[in-house]
Amino acid sequence: MKYSTTYSSPLGLITMASDGENLIGLWLEGQKYFANNIEESMVENNDLNIFIATKQWLNRYFSGKKPEISELSLAPIGGEFRKIVWEILCQIPYGETITYGEVAKKVAVKMNKKSMSSQAVGGAVGHNPISIIIPCHRVVGANGNLTGYAGGIDKKIKLLELEGLEMSKFFVPKKGTAL
Repeated sequence: MKYSTTYSSPLGLITMASDGENLIGLWLEGQKYFANNIEESMVENNDLNIFIATKQWLNRYFSGKKPEISELSLAPIGGEFRKIVWEILCQIPYGETITYGEVAKKVAVKMNKKSMSSQAVGGAVGHNPISIIIPCHRVVGANGNLTGYAGGIDKKIKLLELEGLEMSKFFVPKKGTAL
């Protein structure tokens, strides 16, 4: 059985999902791919320990503190490639960014390949089922391009600002801009 709860954040309503022990999903309202990795219906349960811990984590995060990802038991649902990408995202320090190309290089090393497509990495980043906590908002395109964020570029900007990034080095792409 899968469970859900909601959290009211400065970015709007957040929905969380759990398998009863682990956090398996966290989506911003209106996010692309909302709960697309959960095949069964979810039952609302506001009292699960993982939901309580996640809400406390989010409270600290949104108040400008730097909670550690390792404080929460995460179990994102996805294939091997996506899980490798999400593990790499978890290593991006608070208040820092990395490019899709840099993530692709790390994935290639981890998978013993000569290279990896930035577009493939972008697909995995975009399908991250645990937004904010697995910090996909910290991945940017080449030259500071803020391309791609399933929750919306406006929310990506707010998250990066919350983390204290100097936003003048970033720009919002025109439609069709590559990674």
